[in-house]
Amino acid sequence: MEQAKIDRINELARLARERALTAEEQNERAALRREYLDDWRRSTISVLENTYIQTPDGKKHKLQKKTK
Repeated sequence: MEQAKIDRINELARLARERALTAEEQNERAALRREYLDDWRRSTISVLENTYIQTPDGKKHKLQKKTK
């Protein structure tokens, strides 16, 4: 996510503490938050997909997805 968008999220958060946000500002904040979280999830999943666990005997095992 671009730094300008993160700055805008922070600016909207500051405004929300000072006054009520307009409907347009609330929609913008929600969209930016969604985009930020999607980017964070994508990044985290990428890291986890490339994570290996090494057992004491030296073998490496790919991290398994948790089943529900």
